Amino acid sequence: MKSILFFACLFAIATVQGQRDKSKRPSPPDSVKQTLKNGTTISINYSQPSLKGRTIGKDVEPMNGQVWRAGANEATIFEVSKDVKVEGQALPAGKYALYMLPEENEWTIIFNKNWSQYGTKYEENKDQDILHVKVKPGKTDNSAEKLTYKIDEKGKVNLLWGNLVVKFEVK
Repeated sequence: MKSILFFACLFAIATVQGQRDKSKRPSPPDSVKQTLKNGTTISINYSQPSLKGRTIGKDVEPMNGQVWRAGANEATIFEVSKDVKVEGQALPAGKYALYMLPEENEWTIIFNKNWSQYGTKYEENKDQDILHVKVKPGKTDNSAEKLTYKIDEKGKVNLLWGNLVVKFEVK
């Protein structure tokens, strides 16, 4: 009986430890960071879902007309070290939840002050939006199995997933 209890405790401890190790998740954490020529640092921290044979907009988020956390698990965090302009609109230095609202021909990129949250709790936090910008989604010839963000030194930010590319500019 003691040995069963001992192994049950070991299993419970291992399970809790495995849940704390975010790298073991089906959508593990990833990040990208870039310092622009003007000295501004942009960083994006997100969880990286994989397609696994699924179709974006049909089997897996993002879905047209539904706000998406622009990643998986916790809200995607977008941080800038200085005041910037995103697609020509002002965004103060700080840390934000990055959401996206996809539509057929235009996406809205949303920056929300409540960056520390799990999932998409957008409806209960939308009063904390600080900026909305509109962009056109595109397609790429190369398919990315895992959702990936890229930032170049000129401030061009790309979200790549499957054949989808969503671009916006930070200056």
